[in-house]
Amino acid sequence: MGAVVTGTLRFGVLGPLEVLCDGQPLRLGGERQRALLALLLLNANETVSADRLIEELWGEQAPESGRTALQVRISQLRKALGPAGAQLVTRPPGYVLRLDSGQLDLFRFERLVAEADTAEPTVAAEKLREAVALWRGAPLADLAYESFAQPAIRRLEELRLAAVERRIDADLALGRQADLVAELQMLALEHPLRERFWAQLMLALYRCGRQADALAAYQSARGALVEQLGIEPGPPLRELEQAILVQDPGLVLAPVTAFDRSLLAVGLDESALGPLLALAAPLVQRPGRELVIVRLITRGRNLAVANADVQQRRAEMSAAGIAVRAAVFTSSSAGADAVRTANELDCDLIVIHGPAEPLENAAIRAVLATAPCDVAVLVGAEPVAGPVLVPFVGAQHDWSAIELGAWLAGAWQVPLRVAGPALPGRDASRLLASASLAIQHAYGIAAEPLLVAAGPDGLVRASEDAAALVIVGLSERWRQQGLGETRAALARLAIPVVIVCRGLRPGGLAPRESHTRFTWSLGTRPA
Repeated sequence: MGAVVTGTLRFGVLGPLEVLCDGQPLRLGGERQRALLALLLLNANETVSADRLIEELWGEQAPESGRTALQVRISQLRKALGPAGAQLVTRPPGYVLRLDSGQLDLFRFERLVAEADTAEPTVAAEKLREAVALWRGAPLADLAYESFAQPAIRRLEELRLAAVERRIDADLALGRQADLVAELQMLALEHPLRERFWAQLMLALYRCGRQADALAAYQSARGALVEQLGIEPGPPLRELEQAILVQDPGLVLAPVTAFDRSLLAVGLDESALGPLLALAAPLVQRPGRELVIVRLITRGRNLAVANADVQQRRAEMSAAGIAVRAAVFTSSSAGADAVRTANELDCDLIVIHGPAEPLENAAIRAVLATAPCDVAVLVGAEPVAGPVLVPFVGAQHDWSAIELGAWLAGAWQVPLRVAGPALPGRDASRLLASASLAIQHAYGIAAEPLLVAAGPDGLVRASEDAAALVIVGLSERWRQQGLGETRAALARLAIPVVIVCRGLRPGGLAPRESHTRFTWSLGTRPA
């Protein structure tokens, strides 16, 4: 049976039957043993009766001692799977193969397709593209002649084609019709009786300005249906032809609202959304701002329940006049998924809710280290409108902090205070004045200077006395030194604290026409 199996196993049915041990193919034995494994994989986590297994494996040629023969095959399969053989469990009246959600390619495919259901078109297209990429060819191609496999193969192939159709719908919604024409021409020829591919091809051609070609595609679809089945195209395809003939304005892709800035609020756990949205909502109340809410849940949590909660929040914020989108998906790497989403959506600020020691959270550290834009980590209670205090010493992350403070203070119509140390001989008033002048130029908000006693205690007392929210820039050496004494003391305050990390893009919420001065963006004051 080959070498002893010790690694993690992954199973594949979206192509020839495959078992990988740490990325290497595992020998499975003869055809009947492969068929047994395929039967159990197609019904993973469900009991398959011994009678059914015997019928499917041997049919009319089943030996008199069928159950004994099956037990021998089960024992051989367990041995071939090594430690994972323990996942093949006897459960009356048969057997069940218990698999984690990441062990079977079909599970991963179904998860990605389900996540696409609640995603906006850009994310949906990528998830569906990722799902289809899991396929390695015709499903169970090496078992295609087994009678038990044929219904499963038809079902799996239908799932793949449906995912392709949905991915093309998402791409069409994104205005990618020119990129789709060649692919759709091939799909329509490969599946001439599948009317949806013809409809998508006609729409893509029409949106490319090729009305005559779109009508010719309809005639090709009709010809295939009449010749092979003796029937006319269905109502949707006929109605699409008529719409093209009269150049129905509804066929033209509606212009997508262009937002100057987008903010991504990432909920790493269920309790994080309320405080996050209290911080995020004021930042997107200006025209041209959009909020994207993404809730990440662990595997095993109820996706439908989590999505219903997020969509309810989206509806409430939308009713309040906020441009907002929302989605939920499962994640085993929250930090990487948050950054990937920010990149896909070209977001300008990521907002996360974290514990009092945020740098001890692996997901938050991953976001801070790799995010393409500014990151704001909310620590503590839910923010409420009130004076905003920004400790300021002129470091690069301080400029992002004061910019965020200016936006919040302006949205809340509350004082913005900048605090610096009252050092012997020379205080920080000149630096604070420079910061205030820059903020007035960019945002029309005069920041009040506040000199405090040097050291953490002075800043903590000032924060407790003069602020409802503290926004502080991250240390430039946070990877080596963590938060540092002062920021750690602020993070333990009873009032909420936001820790800001400057991203690669200039000014997370700055105007697009801004230019960079040192490590911060300045621009014309927003109207």
